Amino acid sequence: MTTILVTNDDGINARGINALVKALSTIADVYVCAPDTQKSACGHGITVAAPITIKEVKMEGAVKAWKISGTPADCVKLAVKKLLQEDIKIDLVYSGINHGPNLGTDTLYSGTVSGAIEGTICGIPSVAVSADSHSPKYFEGCAALALQAAPIALANLDTKTVLNINVPDLPMAEIKGVKITRLGAREYDESFDMRLNPAGQTYAWYSGTPLWYENLSDDIDVVAIQNDYASITPLQFDLTNHQLIEEVKTWGLKL
Repeated sequence: MTTILVTNDDGINARGINALVKALSTIADVYVCAPDTQKSACGHGITVAAPITIKEVKMEGAVKAWKISGTPADCVKLAVKKLLQEDIKIDLVYSGINHGPNLGTDTLYSGTVSGAIEGTICGIPSVAVSADSHSPKYFEGCAALALQAAPIALANLDTKTVLNINVPDLPMAEIKGVKITRLGAREYDESFDMRLNPAGQTYAWYSGTPLWYENLSDDIDVVAIQNDYASITPLQFDLTNHQLIEEVKTWGLKL
């Protein structure tokens, strides 16, 4: 039986992770280690200056589940290194189903994607799954692609690659299909609302609306999603610009 570890960044009580666990439990033994509260946009942060609290909880579909005070990356690292040392080999790591898309440059901020990337750092093929709404109504498409991806990822995905799945928040019949994509830009009409608190201290409240793209190729993840296609992008954590290495050697940088 395949063994899958599931995490997220919306917290262990989010509807998305519960839908994912229920779906995956039909094909695998599922263990869960997820944040105890919302950790969206925490990136790949880990907890190093404070203790991490751990509490075992009940979750439908899970063999065992823990909620912890750390980040998604903490969850995966802790579960793989400590909580599941009792002769349990994790075959796949899943992160999601996220409430909100993880597309383009937003993947650098994403706690969901970072949870999956931590899986690859631990040497485990990993999948991130997100719904294209911060208040999703439909998890069926996400669950269907998550289930399809599991045996394929197990057979074909190396331990340096995350499969990043984003699905329109639509009924299955209204999703036009699946596009295999590359990361695009994820740009926003952004603003910071500057305010004063009762103590007279200035604070800023961020908001941003995603831009709509015209006349771009639909092999870009952002465009595929806005055109009502599911997007699947293979990601890697190697940020090296390999093409530039030889040129940088000629720059004469030295001490």
